[in-house]
Amino acid sequence: MKGIECAVEKPSQKVSGPDGFTEHLGKKQSWFYKPFQKIHKNTLPNPSAWPHARHTHLQRRELQADVPHWPRCTRAKQNSRAARGTEAAPGRPPRPATPPFRGPPRRPGLRAVPPRRRAGGLGLVAAASAPLLGGAAPPPEAPGRAERAHGRAGTRVGKDGAGGLASVGSPMPEAGPEAAAAAAELLPFLALGARPDLQAAAAQHALELSGSGPGRALLAGQAALLRALGALAAAPAPAPARDAARALVNLAADPGLHEPLLAAEPGLPARLLGCALDPQWPWAEEAAAVLANLSREPGPAAALMAALAAAGPGESGLERLVRALCTPGYNARAPLHCLGPVLSNLSQRPAARAFLLDPGRCVVQRLLPLTRYPDSSVRRGGVVGTLRNCCFEHRHHEWLLGPEVDILPFLLLPLAGPEDFSEEEMERLPVDLQYLPSDKQREPDADIRKMLIEAIMLLTATAPGRKQVRDQGAYLILRELHSWEPEPDVRVACEKLIQVLIGDEPERGLENLLEVQVPEGVERQLQQQDRQEQERCEWERRERELGPEPQAEAAAPT
Repeated sequence: MKGIECAVEKPSQKVSGPDGFTEHLGKKQSWFYKPFQKIHKNTLPNPSAWPHARHTHLQRRELQADVPHWPRCTRAKQNSRAARGTEAAPGRPPRPATPPFRGPPRRPGLRAVPPRRRAGGLGLVAAASAPLLGGAAPPPEAPGRAERAHGRAGTRVGKDGAGGLASVGSPMPEAGPEAAAAAAELLPFLALGARPDLQAAAAQHALELSGSGPGRALLAGQAALLRALGALAAAPAPAPARDAARALVNLAADPGLHEPLLAAEPGLPARLLGCALDPQWPWAEEAAAVLANLSREPGPAAALMAALAAAGPGESGLERLVRALCTPGYNARAPLHCLGPVLSNLSQRPAARAFLLDPGRCVVQRLLPLTRYPDSSVRRGGVVGTLRNCCFEHRHHEWLLGPEVDILPFLLLPLAGPEDFSEEEMERLPVDLQYLPSDKQREPDADIRKMLIEAIMLLTATAPGRKQVRDQGAYLILRELHSWEPEPDVRVACEKLIQVLIGDEPERGLENLLEVQVPEGVERQLQQQDRQEQERCEWERRERELGPEPQAEAAAPT
């Protein structure tokens, strides 16, 4: 799954997130969890393109509209036609042609970026990066998948965009010494004591620059600019903290920029963590999105874990994070969906898994209801990724499958549909999976469905785990899911789990599948098979996407 990036405001437009959900940030634009596309624009504006110049032009047009109408006569019509053209009316001096007023420039749009997929096999995974926020849409010919409703992180949460006030789709020039010097000129306006209107304009230009690869590289080479953005992202109003945080979201979506970002501001994870967990901070979601992007890589994740450990006396940092994620309305001004990907990324570290699986803390039990959270696929995906990573600890499988946690029904319910089973089959299912309503819907996000299947696969690593998964009727749910599943890679994962459930038990000494030592040659063969399966799934996906067109043409009357 991929990285999180930010969007600038745009006329009211409904956007489906990669989370599978639709969100509206600010007044007009939805920006979240879809992986995003980058922008192509000029780096810096020219003075004539500033908002005050356009406002003056708009006022001039409005004043011209207030002039009384000409009387209806041939002379007036001639003068009116001449005023619109380049020829002069009889007896009047020539008037230059004025270009038609097209209104203020359109704000950049938002596109989704596909989540990063693994070639095959099971392993600890990070949530998709948050989408890139801000910048203009790429040219029409630029390849890319349609927007998804999750961002997983990421989710991933990214897309490319470019800064400047040039026309949408104009290519951004390569970063050179002149561009670097021009970018450095933004620094005085990003300082905390700068004039608010200039500070807001400078933060907006930094956000637009962060929407493209060359723009991000330009900003990453300016350590002072990165420090100024980090300080501005945590500054109180009237500082433009939102735009500064969104620029950091875009920068953090590029793994290659994590090192210069943390080198310029080593305390950035701790500062943003304080903002994300502050119940009164209005831009806590943007701060969490930056942390979700940063924590995908081992180095920044370790720095974030250190910040959580040093949170202070009393409640631990991880406990505060879990409480903020599981408490509805923790922050009345920010939804905090991105804390799900943050926790999923941190669960790749053994210390975080030890905290989550501590029976005395009841953390897993608090996370389980969020596997069906209806408002955000980003939060659902982050929680499911966290549970999946916890299932790697096979020593805790008995506790996870036992009555104290009973994790299996929570993993199977999102995969179940409205199918009817016979009375004998219905009795094999857990109570929560029996007699589901006829309008029961499966999890709409394919990546989350795949993570749910992989979590159950990990629970079948031991012989007692396989027996308990079989006894609770998991095969019946998976059988119906396989016949319904439209995504090839999810269907392949479902087939592998079904083979484990209906196949013979391994030989003595090989009961724990997570501890089996695979010879190097066999491992290479398995990896090659995984790559071939992935290529076949991609081919099937493309065929399915292109399939409806010929059918529609065939159905057309002749």
